[in-house]
Amino acid sequence: MNARTSKKIRGGRDKMMGMDVLILKTVGRRSGEPRETPLGWFADDAGWLVVASGGGSQHPDWHANLTAHPDRVSVELPGRSPVQVTPHSLDRNERDRAWRRITAAQPRLAKYQAKSDRQYPVIRLTPR
Repeated sequence: MNARTSKKIRGGRDKMMGMDVLILKTVGRRSGEPRETPLGWFADDAGWLVVASGGGSQHPDWHANLTAHPDRVSVELPGRSPVQVTPHSLDRNERDRAWRRITAAQPRLAKYQAKSDRQYPVIRLTPR
């Protein structure tokens, strides 16, 4: 599924399920192998915001990968070359402000969050 979605993004498709999309490129925390994950993103003055929802019950693998290897993260946007980024998990106040913008744009994320026992991390990806 990820490979098909990434192919569509590389082909120029910039939205899926009503969300802007990018390909997050990380390195496996244990394997060291390259990983690609298509994700929805949200505008931010400094870069892109992504939400580590992971289906609700646990942080997704991509979150663990970028935490383990923050110096080896990049994003690929439709029709553009990959951009090296620095990930930064937003602290409480920053997250609260960003979360309000994110859920205003995509109310279903607030519904997903309400069903989870953990707070979804919001990660800012800033171009290097």
